[in-house]
Parts: sequence; structure tokens; C-alpha cells
Amino acid sequence: MKKYGWLIGILAVIAIIAITIIPSYNGLVNKDEDVDQAYAQIENQLQRRLDLIPNLVNTVKGYASQEKEVIQSISDARANLAGAKTPGDQATANDQLTTALNRLLVVVENYPDLKSNQTFQQLMDELAGTENRIAVARKDYNDAVSTYNRSVKRFPGSIIAGVFNFDEKEYFKASEGADQAPTVDFGENDE
Repeated sequence: MKKYGWLIGILAVIAIIAITIIPSYNGLVNKDEDVDQAYAQIENQLQRRLDLIPNLVNTVKGYASQEKEVIQSISDARANLAGAKTPGDQATANDQLTTALNRLLVVVENYPDLKSNQTFQQLMDELAGTENRIAVARKDYNDAVSTYNRSVKRFPGSIIAGVFNFDEKEYFKASEGADQAPTVDFGENDE
């Protein structure tokens, strides 16, 4: 029996290491997948928003053809969002698109027929619903990133993360200046 004692000792050490590593590794894999899934939901909602915008712009064009600058800024912001790859780039492009859409809403105030148009109202309702879905998806993503990042930073997860290349994930943050309310000018002069 002494002859196999060292073998049993080695097997016991391997078993203890496996019992420690496997659950930590699998936990990191699950949390990494949760982050990816949550990010996919953000992309899904951003795509929905991108799909709604051309219809909205075309509806506005019919009523406000002289507002080319606003319409062009929406098209440019939409293209930037469609081309953004990282959460940071998407957050910045998303903020640009929101700013452009806010400018559009100011323009719409000058066209009462447009505001009462059923197609326009339906598109605005869908856009508002999508904005809410984006906010929920961003929160869910950031929650998943927070859980994942804590696991990557805490012991023994930090060791497992280092060995198996689990890096911290980037939060979906608002861009700088997003905490400032936009200035809305309806062109009215105080007398």
C-alpha cells in the first residue's frame, strides 16, 4: 500500500484542484455568456431603432422638406450607430442619434399637420417604446457586466480569469455631457 501512497496523494491534490477550478471556470463562462446575451439585446433594440428611423425621416421629409440639415444629421448619426462596434462606440453613437432625434422633435413643432399625421404618431410611439427597451437592455447589460467583472476580480476567480484570459468587460456608458439637459429653442423671442 505504501507503494501507491504517493499516487493517491497526487490524485487527491489533482481532485482538490479540479474541484476548485472547474466550478470557478464554469461560473466565469456562464457570466461571460450572460454579458454577451445582454449585449445582444442592446444590439437588437438599437437595430430596431435604426429600422424605425428611415420611416420616420421619410414621413417628416414629406412635410418638412426644407429641414434638410436635421434630416441629414439623423442619417449621419444613424450610420455612425450602425458602424459602431464596441459598447463605448455604440453609446457615443447612440447619444448622437438621440440628439439628432431631439432636434427633429423641435422641428416637428413647426408642422402641426405632421404632428397630427397618424403614421408619424405611430412611428413616434414605436420609437418611444424602443427607447424604453434600449434603456432596459442597457441596464440588464450593465448588471451582467457588473456581476462578471466582480467574478473576474475576486479570489479565486481572479486567478482562473488570468489563466484562462477572462478580461473585464466594458460598461455601456452614456457619453460625456449626457448628464446635461439639451437646450431647446423654439425660436421665440422674449419681449
